[in-house]
Amino acid sequence: MAAKRKLHEPGNSSKNNVGPLAKKGHWSLGLKASMDDPELRVDRDEMVVIIKDKYPKARFHFLILPHESIPNLKALSRDHLPLLKHIEKRGVELAEKSSKALKFRFGYHAVPSMSHVHMHVISQDFDSPCLKTKKHWNSFTTDYFLDSKDVIEQIEQSGKVAVDQSNAGQLLKNPLVKDFCQSTLHWCSVQPHVSQLFEQHLVSQEHFDFSV
Repeated sequence: MAAKRKLHEPGNSSKNNVGPLAKKGHWSLGLKASMDDPELRVDRDEMVVIIKDKYPKARFHFLILPHESIPNLKALSRDHLPLLKHIEKRGVELAEKSSKALKFRFGYHAVPSMSHVHMHVISQDFDSPCLKTKKHWNSFTTDYFLDSKDVIEQIEQSGKVAVDQSNAGQLLKNPLVKDFCQSTLHWCSVQPHVSQLFEQHLVSQEHFDFSV
């Protein structure tokens, strides 16, 4: 199962800009099926469905998806602002219920591998056996991950989300960077999955940025 999933992770496909042209039954449409999966579904309301990420990259990793069919970030407009703000609100509530000790981020992948707009709610421990590759790490710790507040602000100001697709792929290939404070390096060393990932990809500490 894990081998099949590898093809579906961010940046592992040459056709990541999924959208309305995705063929019926294509793997990129898998989120639509997950929305109805009782084992994955956490909650729902009149606007969104909340599911557990099937391959979580942290202790807590959820996806919030609108009922409305929106293929990607490019399809968003000012008309979607109430929806996006509701999605963020539900994400914050979910994080508070999940853990008061861990930090969370709320946002979108610039060029997601799966069709149907979805916001990630992910704790910043990154303690998960599913965090296996450099692309996994970079998809949540670089500008490939667009914070929800920034997406909302862009739409409020310009009416759309600007995504640099030409640069997105490179962000996933960049050397691993730990843009946290010095104490986080010790934290990383005691998280087995993160530690193993860094051991595989870090040649020296020069790749670390210890600025606060």
